[in-house]
Amino acid sequence: MVESARQPQEPQNPEELYRYLLDRVTNMETRNLELREQIRQIESDKRYIETQKIRYEREVRKLKSEIEQLRSPPLVIGTVTDVLDNGRVVVRSSAGPRFMVRSSMCIDPEKLKPGARCTLNQQSLAVIDVLPESYDAQVYGMEVVESPDETYADIGGLDPQINELREAVELPLKKPELFDRIGIEPPKGVLLHGPPGTGKTLLARAVAHETNAHFLRVVGSELVQKYIGEGARLVRELFDLARKKAPTIIFIDEIDAVGASRTEATTSGDREVQRTLMQLLAGMDGFERRGDVKIIGATNRIDILDRALLRPGRFDRIIEIPLPDIQGRIAILDVHTRRMRLDHGVDLSEIAAMTEGKNGADIKAICMEAGMFAIRKDRDAVSKEDFLDAIEKIGLDFDRHIYKSGYGAMFA
Repeated sequence: MVESARQPQEPQNPEELYRYLLDRVTNMETRNLELREQIRQIESDKRYIETQKIRYEREVRKLKSEIEQLRSPPLVIGTVTDVLDNGRVVVRSSAGPRFMVRSSMCIDPEKLKPGARCTLNQQSLAVIDVLPESYDAQVYGMEVVESPDETYADIGGLDPQINELREAVELPLKKPELFDRIGIEPPKGVLLHGPPGTGKTLLARAVAHETNAHFLRVVGSELVQKYIGEGARLVRELFDLARKKAPTIIFIDEIDAVGASRTEATTSGDREVQRTLMQLLAGMDGFERRGDVKIIGATNRIDILDRALLRPGRFDRIIEIPLPDIQGRIAILDVHTRRMRLDHGVDLSEIAAMTEGKNGADIKAICMEAGMFAIRKDRDAVSKEDFLDAIEKIGLDFDRHIYKSGYGAMFA
């Protein structure tokens, strides 16, 4: 009785049978659509999983390759000394001895040349790859990346020296056809000499701003190294980098630190400085042409420089940067007071007459101190009295001829 009650009752007439069958068909179509949607979703998930599987397999292969590379023995650094036929190369390993080995077929034959750095297999010493040229990090640090802000308009009283510097450095780089038309070689180097504070480094900074060439700045003392051959190697890499980046201007400040006259060396340090100087002479006037590489040197002790450094062909122009005369001091005052608010009673020519024997750095300091006196007195403009006080203060503080102390006399 219970089982018969659970079974659905069959339709009794044709109309009920028709509705019953219609409901069943509708339910089956709905169920069919649901199953199709589920199949489509499952297939989409399957494709996504297969894609992820391929990506993970690729990543696993990459990690296995990196592990194999890390497990592989390190390569030996060597130098190519000679290139023979049939892919044979004579190399010198980092340990010192020379070997005749084979080179990899993947290496471009044009890259295999004497002097090139290469990597060698640890067991067979076969050439695996050719390394790019390497320079000392100190050489890369000498390159001036950002152009200085100083221009020729910021330099007062040195118009003849600026014209000579532009003719010797800028003109050959910007208009080389002029020298070809006349049939002469342009100057290779310029030496700036004069008392301290007269604007030698300022001229070099203005050249770096005006020209489009690469600018390498080095202080002479940086070329003097501790170990034998390190200073000469640094000079050689400096000129190699300059030729690679040509057109290039090399500015050697305080060149007397490395270019002093050669005497009978008594210590190993003196001999190393002389080796560095000889490498510098070879780089300035060596067997190979420098091309579009110009050299600017600066010193305030030209009397101690080696005569070989001063001859034409190395420094073709020796430009003296003297102490400014009255007109030069007026021009310097005009440059440094260009942005200052001056009182109507300030006469720059009168102030220039009071600064006899001062250099450009002293005049700049006088202008700064005059502005400080005006600030101290809470005024809106700098007066003549401020300049007089500044001249007196600078004279007491910075005059090297009268500045004396007991401490200096004790240890002189």
